[in-house]
Amino acid sequence: MAQTIDEVIARLVEIKAASRSAAHRIGYFTSLYLKVTTCVKEGITQGRFHDGARMEALDVAFANRFIQAYDLWQNRSLTTSSWSAAFETAGLWKPLILQHLLLGINAHINLDLGIAAQQTCPGEKLLPLHPDFEMINTILAELFLPLQENMNNMSPWIGFLNSISKKTDDAVINFSMNIARNEAWQFALYLNTLNTAQKIVAIQKRDVEIAALANKVANPKGFAINAGLMVIRLREINNVSKVIDLLG
Repeated sequence: MAQTIDEVIARLVEIKAASRSAAHRIGYFTSLYLKVTTCVKEGITQGRFHDGARMEALDVAFANRFIQAYDLWQNRSLTTSSWSAAFETAGLWKPLILQHLLLGINAHINLDLGIAAQQTCPGEKLLPLHPDFEMINTILAELFLPLQENMNNMSPWIGFLNSISKKTDDAVINFSMNIARNEAWQFALYLNTLNTAQKIVAIQKRDVEIAALANKVANPKGFAINAGLMVIRLREINNVSKVIDLLG
């Protein structure tokens, strides 16, 4: 496992390269995550966080959950149900680029982030983390405007989501991200009240819930939504490696 943020970045570069070589869509999330991690490192260097060393520790613990899940999946070993859903769907052609991104975000934010935050800052150390935890939202917001522009280039008809769903592409990416991070913080607070055995049960329950959400993202119900998604998908760039490059 990575010990520093530089080691995290190095591993993400490796995973991105392997995904690009294999034309595997888990590289979509990896590419985006690499960009986020690089921005967090810059934020630490620029003094944007109250405690840079603590933020690096959180970043490493957080990233290691994805890295470990990826390594387990590569070795055909069991990982969390939330990550299994993302990895399995990444082998499929039909889902949109956006769906693949959301599946990675779903597992990593909705499940991993709260766990990493509580493990990094247990007990009385957790509440003082909150301002730096919130600063990540600012950094994410700075990244998502250019992401939307890239998304329009990769998926020219992504705006058609407005016609088939009340959730526009902006709402799916930005609004849901904020909700997910807020819920991750609440989950960290909840874990902080539990003993070790209770945490194991709570994390398993959370994983089941987040995996169910992943299934809704990957397999939406209804003819209209699926027909609309297929129309959008047929207009997307089909070159997986090119998409990985555009996201990074």
